[in-house]
Amino acid sequence: MTTTPPRSSLLTPARWMVLPAAVLAGAVLGGGYGALKTPEYAATSYVIVVPGEKSDPSAALGFAQAYGRVATDIAVTGDAQVWAGVSADTLRQSVQASTSPDAPMISITARSAKPATAVSMADGVARALVTNSTHVAANTGVKVVQFSRATKPQQPVSPSAPLSALVGGCAGGLLGGLALLVRPKRTARAEARHSRQPAAGGAAQVPGPAGAAAQQPEPEAV
Repeated sequence: MTTTPPRSSLLTPARWMVLPAAVLAGAVLGGGYGALKTPEYAATSYVIVVPGEKSDPSAALGFAQAYGRVATDIAVTGDAQVWAGVSADTLRQSVQASTSPDAPMISITARSAKPATAVSMADGVARALVTNSTHVAANTGVKVVQFSRATKPQQPVSPSAPLSALVGGCAGGLLGGLALLVRPKRTARAEARHSRQPAAGGAAQVPGPAGAAAQQPEPEAV
Protein backbone atom coordinates (compact mmCIF):
# COMPACT_ATOMS: atom_id res chain seq x y z
CA MET A 1 0.00 0.00 0.00
CA THR A 2 1.36 3.41 -0.96
CA THR A 3 0.89 6.57 1.12
CA THR A 4 0.95 10.18 -0.03
CA PRO A 5 3.77 12.13 1.68
CA PRO A 6 2.67 15.23 3.67
CA ARG A 7 2.85 18.55 1.94
CA SER A 8 6.14 20.45 2.49
CA SER A 9 5.96 23.15 5.11
CA LEU A 10 7.77 25.48 2.70
CA LEU A 11 4.45 26.19 0.96
CA THR A 12 2.47 27.12 4.07
CA PRO A 13 1.66 30.85 4.48
CA ALA A 14 2.78 30.82 8.12
CA ARG A 15 6.29 29.91 7.01
CA TRP A 16 6.52 32.85 4.61
CA MET A 17 5.50 35.28 7.36
CA VAL A 18 9.01 34.89 8.77
CA LEU A 19 10.43 37.09 5.99
CA PRO A 20 8.33 40.27 6.48
CA ALA A 21 8.57 39.86 10.25
CA ALA A 22 12.37 39.72 10.04
CA VAL A 23 12.46 42.81 7.78
CA LEU A 24 10.21 44.75 10.17
CA ALA A 25 12.24 43.74 13.22
CA GLY A 26 15.51 44.72 11.54
CA ALA A 27 14.11 48.10 10.46
CA VAL A 28 12.84 48.87 13.97
CA LEU A 29 16.12 47.91 15.61
CA GLY A 30 18.20 49.82 13.04
CA GLY A 31 16.04 52.92 13.24
CA GLY A 32 16.13 52.86 17.04
CA TYR A 33 19.91 52.57 17.02
CA GLY A 34 20.27 55.49 14.60
CA ALA A 35 17.89 57.65 16.66
CA LEU A 36 19.51 56.92 20.04
CA LYS A 37 23.17 56.95 18.96
CA THR A 38 24.97 60.25 19.53
CA PRO A 39 25.80 61.97 16.19
CA GLU A 40 29.48 61.98 15.28
CA TYR A 41 31.28 64.75 13.40
CA ALA A 42 34.54 64.56 11.46
CA ALA A 43 37.10 67.27 10.73
CA THR A 44 40.20 66.89 8.54
CA SER A 45 43.44 68.87 8.58
CA TYR A 46 46.19 68.53 5.94
CA VAL A 47 49.95 68.85 6.24
CA ILE A 48 52.63 68.41 3.62
CA VAL A 49 56.25 67.28 3.91
CA VAL A 50 58.73 69.49 2.03
CA PRO A 51 62.44 68.73 1.45
CA GLY A 52 65.22 70.99 2.66
CA GLU A 53 67.64 72.89 0.44
CA LYS A 54 70.24 70.12 0.28
CA SER A 55 68.01 67.05 0.57
CA ASP A 56 66.66 64.77 -2.14
CA PRO A 57 63.12 65.80 -3.16
CA SER A 58 62.09 62.13 -3.38
CA ALA A 59 62.88 61.71 0.33
CA ALA A 60 59.86 63.81 1.23
CA LEU A 61 57.50 61.06 0.08
CA GLY A 62 59.20 58.48 2.29
CA PHE A 63 59.15 60.75 5.33
CA ALA A 64 55.47 61.51 4.70
CA GLN A 65 54.70 57.79 4.95
CA ALA A 66 56.73 57.57 8.16
CA TYR A 67 55.09 60.60 9.76
CA GLY A 68 51.66 59.23 8.83
CA ARG A 69 52.33 55.98 10.73
CA VAL A 70 53.43 57.72 13.95
CA ALA A 71 51.23 60.81 13.80
CA THR A 72 49.15 59.96 16.86
CA ASP A 73 52.24 58.94 18.86
CA ILE A 74 53.95 62.22 18.08
CA ALA A 75 50.78 64.10 18.97
CA VAL A 76 50.47 62.33 22.34
CA THR A 77 54.10 62.93 23.28
CA GLY A 78 53.74 66.56 22.21
CA ASP A 79 51.16 69.12 23.24
CA ALA A 80 48.29 68.07 20.94
CA GLN A 81 46.19 66.73 23.79
CA VAL A 82 46.63 70.01 25.65
CA TRP A 83 45.68 72.08 22.61
CA ALA A 84 42.66 69.87 21.89
CA GLY A 85 41.57 69.60 25.53
CA VAL A 86 41.18 65.79 25.44
CA SER A 87 42.97 62.85 27.02
CA ALA A 88 45.71 60.84 25.34
CA ASP A 89 43.44 57.79 24.97
CA THR A 90 40.74 59.88 23.29
CA LEU A 91 43.32 61.31 20.91
CA ARG A 92 44.56 57.83 19.92
CA GLN A 93 41.06 56.43 19.43
CA SER A 94 39.52 59.41 17.63
CA VAL A 95 42.30 60.52 15.25
CA GLN A 96 43.37 58.74 12.09
CA ALA A 97 46.17 59.79 9.71
CA SER A 98 46.37 58.66 6.09
CA THR A 99 48.96 59.32 3.39
CA SER A 100 48.97 59.48 -0.38
CA PRO A 101 51.10 57.01 -2.41
CA ASP A 102 52.15 59.66 -4.93
CA ALA A 103 52.28 62.91 -2.92
CA PRO A 104 54.02 63.81 0.39
CA MET A 105 50.73 64.87 1.99
CA ILE A 106 49.17 63.64 5.23
CA SER A 107 45.48 63.98 6.03
CA ILE A 108 44.55 63.99 9.72
CA THR A 109 40.89 63.19 10.46
CA ALA A 110 39.41 63.51 13.94
CA ARG A 111 35.94 62.34 15.03
CA SER A 112 33.96 63.63 17.97
CA ALA A 113 30.41 64.19 19.18
CA LYS A 114 31.17 67.94 19.16
CA PRO A 115 32.22 69.65 15.90
CA ALA A 116 34.54 72.08 17.69
CA THR A 117 36.35 69.25 19.46
CA ALA A 118 36.88 67.41 16.19
CA VAL A 119 38.45 70.55 14.69
CA SER A 120 40.68 71.08 17.74
CA MET A 121 41.96 67.48 17.65
CA ALA A 122 42.72 67.51 13.91
CA ASP A 123 44.53 70.86 14.07
CA GLY A 124 46.29 69.86 17.29
CA VAL A 125 47.79 66.73 15.73
CA ALA A 126 48.82 68.71 12.64
CA ARG A 127 50.49 71.32 14.80
CA ALA A 128 52.32 68.61 16.75
CA LEU A 129 53.70 67.15 13.51
CA VAL A 130 54.90 70.58 12.38
CA THR A 131 56.63 71.23 15.71
CA ASN A 132 58.27 67.80 15.82
CA SER A 133 59.58 68.06 12.26
CA THR A 134 61.14 71.43 13.04
CA HIS A 135 63.08 69.92 15.96
CA VAL A 136 64.54 67.10 13.86
CA ALA A 137 64.87 68.92 10.51
CA ALA A 138 68.67 68.99 10.80
CA ASN A 139 68.73 65.18 10.86
CA THR A 140 65.91 64.34 8.45
CA GLY A 141 66.43 67.08 5.87
CA VAL A 142 62.66 67.62 5.59
CA LYS A 143 60.01 69.47 7.53
CA VAL A 144 56.26 69.38 7.85
CA VAL A 145 54.23 72.49 7.08
CA GLN A 146 50.53 73.22 7.48
CA PHE A 147 48.72 72.86 4.15
CA SER A 148 45.09 73.32 5.17
CA ARG A 149 43.43 73.76 8.54
CA ALA A 150 40.33 71.82 9.51
CA THR A 151 36.94 73.41 8.98
CA LYS A 152 34.01 73.03 11.36
CA PRO A 153 31.71 70.25 10.09
CA GLN A 154 28.07 71.12 9.56
CA GLN A 155 26.62 67.63 9.12
CA PRO A 156 27.34 64.46 11.12
CA VAL A 157 29.09 61.57 9.43
CA SER A 158 27.29 58.92 11.48
CA PRO A 159 24.28 57.27 9.74
CA SER A 160 20.89 58.89 10.30
CA ALA A 161 17.86 57.07 11.69
CA PRO A 162 16.22 56.44 8.25
CA LEU A 163 19.48 55.09 6.84
CA SER A 164 19.99 52.86 9.88
CA ALA A 165 16.42 51.59 9.52
CA LEU A 166 17.04 50.77 5.86
CA VAL A 167 20.24 48.90 6.65
CA GLY A 168 18.56 47.06 9.52
CA GLY A 169 15.63 46.06 7.31
CA CYS A 170 17.96 44.68 4.64
CA ALA A 171 19.89 42.70 7.25
CA GLY A 172 16.66 41.34 8.75
CA GLY A 173 15.39 40.32 5.31
CA LEU A 174 18.65 38.51 4.59
CA LEU A 175 18.50 36.59 7.87
CA GLY A 176 14.83 35.74 7.33
CA GLY A 177 15.54 34.45 3.82
CA LEU A 178 18.36 32.28 5.10
CA ALA A 179 16.02 30.86 7.75
CA LEU A 180 13.48 29.96 5.05
CA LEU A 181 16.12 28.25 2.96
CA VAL A 182 17.68 26.23 5.78
CA ARG A 183 14.76 25.09 7.95
CA PRO A 184 12.50 23.54 5.22
CA LYS A 185 15.33 21.23 4.20
CA ARG A 186 15.54 19.87 7.71
CA THR A 187 11.75 19.44 7.82
CA ALA A 188 11.76 17.58 4.49
CA ARG A 189 14.40 15.16 5.77
CA ALA A 190 12.36 14.48 8.92
CA GLU A 191 9.23 13.84 6.87
CA ALA A 192 11.11 11.48 4.58
CA ARG A 193 12.38 9.49 7.57
CA HIS A 194 8.87 9.40 9.05
CA SER A 195 7.34 8.09 5.81
CA ARG A 196 9.82 5.21 5.72
CA GLN A 197 8.89 4.03 9.24
CA PRO A 198 6.00 1.49 9.58
CA ALA A 199 2.74 2.63 11.15
CA ALA A 200 2.44 2.21 14.92
CA GLY A 201 0.96 -1.18 15.91
CA GLY A 202 1.10 -2.51 12.35
CA ALA A 203 2.77 -5.82 11.70
CA ALA A 204 5.45 -5.98 9.10
CA GLN A 205 4.46 -8.00 6.08
CA VAL A 206 6.72 -11.00 5.53
CA PRO A 207 6.46 -12.80 2.23
CA GLY A 208 5.40 -16.42 2.62
CA PRO A 209 7.58 -19.31 1.46
CA ALA A 210 7.30 -20.39 -2.09
CA GLY A 211 5.19 -23.52 -2.70
CA ALA A 212 7.05 -26.83 -2.83
CA ALA A 213 7.64 -28.11 -6.27
CA ALA A 214 5.69 -31.23 -7.21
CA GLN A 215 7.83 -34.32 -6.83
CA GLN A 216 8.22 -36.28 -10.06
CA PRO A 217 8.34 -40.15 -9.72
CA GLU A 218 11.68 -41.63 -10.56
CA PRO A 219 11.69 -44.22 -13.35
CA GLU A 220 11.90 -47.79 -12.10
CA ALA A 221 14.93 -49.79 -12.90
CA VAL A 222 14.36 -52.65 -15.38
